[in-house]
Amino acid sequence: MSKKKVDFSKGIYDARELGAPRMLVLGLQHMFAMFGATVLVPALTGLSVSATLLFAGLGTLLFHLLTKGKVPAFLGSSFAFIGGYAAITTIGADEAGNPISDYSLLPYACVGVACAGLLYLVLAGLIKAFGAKKVMRFFPPIVTGPIIIAIGLTLSSSAISNCSANWLVAVIAIAIVIVCNIWGKGMIKIIPIMLGVLGSSLIAVILHFTGAMQTLDPAKLEAFKDAAWIGLPFKMEDTVFGLFSGNVDKSFLVTAIITIMPIALATMVEHIGDISAISSTCKKNYIADPGLHRTLLGDGLATSLASLFGAPANTTYGENTGVLSLSKVYDPRVIRIAAIFAILFSFSPKFAALVSLMPTATIGGVSLVLYGMISAVGVRNVVENKVDFEKSRNVIIAAIILVLSIGVNYAGAIQIPIGNITISLSGLAIGALVGIILNAILPGKDYEFGSDAKGDTAVNFKV
Repeated sequence: MSKKKVDFSKGIYDARELGAPRMLVLGLQHMFAMFGATVLVPALTGLSVSATLLFAGLGTLLFHLLTKGKVPAFLGSSFAFIGGYAAITTIGADEAGNPISDYSLLPYACVGVACAGLLYLVLAGLIKAFGAKKVMRFFPPIVTGPIIIAIGLTLSSSAISNCSANWLVAVIAIAIVIVCNIWGKGMIKIIPIMLGVLGSSLIAVILHFTGAMQTLDPAKLEAFKDAAWIGLPFKMEDTVFGLFSGNVDKSFLVTAIITIMPIALATMVEHIGDISAISSTCKKNYIADPGLHRTLLGDGLATSLASLFGAPANTTYGENTGVLSLSKVYDPRVIRIAAIFAILFSFSPKFAALVSLMPTATIGGVSLVLYGMISAVGVRNVVENKVDFEKSRNVIIAAIILVLSIGVNYAGAIQIPIGNITISLSGLAIGALVGIILNAILPGKDYEFGSDAKGDTAVNFKV
């Protein structure tokens, strides 16, 4: 190992020159950066926290294997599919209008997400066969932007409902996230969600145990006390395999698949944007080498694998790209160390119970910001790509996607009987499908997925 002074200004592409202790610390930093958002997804959806951490780690390692260990990306929980999980598990509303969820239906949603992951393989194959330019013209910003906007807006009622459990705690969470993101420096700026969760949860604990107000769920508090320190990350009955070992509602299964699969249209574009951002950060063209088809393959298979075992869909994490930019250590080995740490934490039920103890209002405050950010990302996607709204075709496509996605969501899914099976199409599914079809058939396309000055594939949008 070299003893010479390390020059961080040019970036570190081989972290071994830093020594093993520093590599471990850098790995912990990456795990810490992804942690808040990754464990928040199971907290919002009812999925297993332990399974989430396990398959975030395993999915990341699989991604690195398929991309020849070249791309320093971490795969954490995707927020884009939260609406899909909610659409499948929501069975009604209480007197106050708050949604009532049946988490026993989650395995059906997981089948839908697993099928969505397979769409990545289809896109990867098409890109390998025909090139990115020919394939991506069917998914321009005028289609993907409004879809992403709709994802955030359809989740908004859930965030408000959770905030209403205790608006004081929720506002504290929102304030911490905003302050850290706007005025924070270094790692504080990178992990505002994590700090918002920790800060508001701490206030909630103080309020609860001083008797000021009840902010913690007594049942979850007892579950935390009784949880073992070491245990398996998931139960087989909560997985897709557990679902198919019993009686399966075929009609509902088809509904779940058709409802959730179209969400992948947005997340695949998100993936391409993330790989572009990582390429820009590390000053390497990962779209050319190892190739966009390989990164899509890794992300898709990781998502399908996680879903089969009751964990959320995976996605390349922008938080970790931020850490790469901050630390200037671009070695993928450091990311793999973070993945191993995530796997180790997944075998502690006590840790999972602690995460589940998170106050409802904290979840509401943080999710209010996150859901709004999802929609804002969709707006940015449209603005940065200079979509021309002087053209009627673009206005029509965006308008129909938004109205169908949001309107159908609040009016109720559209029921389509096919033989003995009734398929329910969610607003997101209908909006995405109609948007893609309209973009394909309406004249006047003005977006080109082209090449840069060097002839490399240029990705001119980020999701």
